Amino acid sequence: MEPILKVSDINVYYGAIHAIKGVSFQVNPGEIVTLIGANGAGKSTTLQTVSGLLHSRTGSIEFLGENLMGVPAHKVVAKGLAQVPEGRRVFLQMTVEENLEMGAYTRSGGGIDADLEKVYAYFPRLMERRRQIAGTLSGGEQQMLAMGRALMSRPKLLMLDEPSMGLAPILVEQIFEIIQTLHKAGTTILLVEQNAQAALSIADRGYVLETGKIVTSGTGAELLASPEIKKAYLGG
Repeated sequence: MEPILKVSDINVYYGAIHAIKGVSFQVNPGEIVTLIGANGAGKSTTLQTVSGLLHSRTGSIEFLGENLMGVPAHKVVAKGLAQVPEGRRVFLQMTVEENLEMGAYTRSGGGIDADLEKVYAYFPRLMERRRQIAGTLSGGEQQMLAMGRALMSRPKLLMLDEPSMGLAPILVEQIFEIIQTLHKAGTTILLVEQNAQAALSIADRGYVLETGKIVTSGTGAELLASPEIKKAYLGG
């Protein structure tokens, strides 16, 4: 089986700072793959490089067999790769439904209304709030909206950047249940998450980033059971 995403030897710099150092990983169709690591390890930078917001000086990023290096971010979305950004970044002055419609901006053809209904089925709270201004939603509702907006682009790969950040534990649980529901419905997911316990418990495979390098990888279960990972990331 060909990987849906294959990242090979990317090196990313912020000025003189070498932020990502020779990172390679892959995501296979139908998987949940997670990148875990401490704050500042390079997780979000890696995602932003995959989605075309940042650029690597070396290597390749192949999505569905096509090299994405140098492809502008809006064209990356049109190819079927959607990112839910850290901090949600919803359009605060627009209604919930207008935000969702913006998610379909790169699409042509029909099916948008049907997909809107699908998103409302995943997120009944958004259906209740569809006429509400997004800036008045709670943090958890904004996270659901950011995920729903990404789904409106019909992604072949959904990338989630810190979906649990700043949310109460009960909402974190809800968000992770929704991620599992999307996965069961056939969505391939790349998840960046500081909550290593929650991420590894739902992931097929995981990679651990430390100061811009991948230091270990394995199945979600293997990493959860590893004494080193427990000590470093799970408070064990």
